[in-house]
This record gives sequence, C-alpha cells and structure tokens, in this order.
Amino acid sequence: MNTHTRFRASLATADDPARRRWSVAEIEQMVAAGIIAEHERIELIDGEVVVMSPKGARHEMIKIALNRFFQRAAPDNLEIAPETTLRLDQHSFVEPDFCVFKRGIDLKSLDGPKVLLAIEVADSSLAYDTGRKIGIYAAYGVREVWVVNANTLVTRVHRNPAKTSYRTKRDLAPARRLVPASAADLAVCLTDLGLAPIADAT
Repeated sequence: MNTHTRFRASLATADDPARRRWSVAEIEQMVAAGIIAEHERIELIDGEVVVMSPKGARHEMIKIALNRFFQRAAPDNLEIAPETTLRLDQHSFVEPDFCVFKRGIDLKSLDGPKVLLAIEVADSSLAYDTGRKIGIYAAYGVREVWVVNANTLVTRVHRNPAKTSYRTKRDLAPARRLVPASAADLAVCLTDLGLAPIADAT
C-alpha cells in the first residue's frame, strides 16, 4: 500500500470516527509533497481529517454575491478573507467561507479570538456546520459565526462563545438585516443582493 493509499484509508467523513491523529504540520507537508491535492476540501478537527462535500452551484452563487458585497463595503481597517485556512492549534484547522479580522494581523498568527466574524454557506454540510463545527468555533473563541442555509437563505447567527457552543443563537430570515456585532459596516440583507430562497426548500 503506497503512502497516498494509506492516507486515504485513514480519512474520516463528518459522521465517521477518526482512525489516526494528524497534526496541521503533517497535513501541510502532505500537501507540499502532493500526497493531498491542493484543491481537496478537507478540515482538521482535533487531529481528525474531515473530508468536505464538493461545493454546488448554489453555494458558489451565494458566496460570490456575498464576496462582491463585502469587498465593496469593507472599511480600511478590516480584512475579509474568503476560504482562508484558520489554524486553531497544532491539531485543528478549518476553512470558513469568509473570515473577518482586523487589517494588519498576519494570517499565521490569526486565531479564534482575533476573528471578528466567520461565515459558512452550507448546503450538504449543514448538519456539520451547525453541529460539530460550531462547537469547534466556540471552543476556540471565535466571537461570531453565521451559517447561511444555501437553500432557504435562513442565517443562524451564533454569538457569545462558551466551552462547546454559543450562548446566543438566532435564526434570521433572508429579508432580515444581518449586522455583525464587531463589524457593523458589513451589515447585509441577503435579498438585497438579488438572492432568493429555493421555492420548495424545507
């Protein structure tokens, strides 16, 4: 069994138990060596490699609309990074669709408490993004997380991180104005971006 096959055999899905504990450094080395392709969508949660579902057209459409808005609305003191790797510790990293933080912070030193807002656009990953992944964001002190349901456009806003979850959770309809607690300049209404929920979404 070659190295690539051995790594594949140890991968876990969001609902599958881990088989081997990896470090962020090991994953980065495997990417550099070509064992993991750079385009592969994975996250590392407490040493467990989680394979993310491929992004659908609906997910990408919402992300493009949000990115266009954020890049125009962002004040000079904020950075909005799409799909940046957020290294939480030596055994965990996640890749939110958007990460908002103060300009001047080096990405290598970006950690949970320095993130003003993380945004996830979720379709097939909704259960993972609103479940296990939210617990990770809270545990590492990310101040606020939005999870946008790609089908209904309902956004679950999480604030006030605790040990394993957020003390405050609110579901806001697509016509409601979303105002980040620490970045009010980025307030947005999804329907104002020309987005609409899927008619038969439940």
